[in-house]
Amino acid sequence: MKLIIASNNEGKIKEYKEILELFGYDVISQKEAGIDIEIPETGTSYRENALLKAEGIYKLTKTAVLSDDSGLSIDFLNGGPGLYSARFKSELSQKEKNQYILNEMKDTDNRNAKFVCSICFIFENGEKIEVQGICPGKISRKIEGERGFGYDPIFIPDGYDKTFSDIGQEEKNKISHRAIAIKELIEKLKNKN
Repeated sequence: MKLIIASNNEGKIKEYKEILELFGYDVISQKEAGIDIEIPETGTSYRENALLKAEGIYKLTKTAVLSDDSGLSIDFLNGGPGLYSARFKSELSQKEKNQYILNEMKDTDNRNAKFVCSICFIFENGEKIEVQGICPGKISRKIEGERGFGYDPIFIPDGYDKTFSDIGQEEKNKISHRAIAIKELIEKLKNKN
């Protein structure tokens, strides 16, 4: 079955392809589906934003769609960048954003953080499944690792002493917020069959 990922984020699409193609889905990006729009993320929660994006693409295609909204919530920054993770300090490169966060936190031991991912899956018939995954961890004291994307080089998941960038994609795909949400989604998809 063809499944459109309602995103233009290459790192996110790569993760979804690696995970969902194992379950028989023909995963394509929004761009590969010929859709050149950005759905405004005007929701007040990850769930609302995921739903807005999925419904927007579904209305255009009537094809199965998966959308997520995810972000990094840092206790010391009052939950920020949170919903605005992708748009946080948009004038900066991602590496500069990561460094900005480390600079803001340089004098604190309160490094608790979590990645959150809400997924909305819409079937061809319009039926929806919604799930959420949370990966708790902490913010590192320096940028570490070359792999991954976004805030991966500064996030150390609980139970590890390396950042998402250092542990590698295969391991990340087992423990990340997105992986947790996808596991729940897959269980719900299996129960549908």
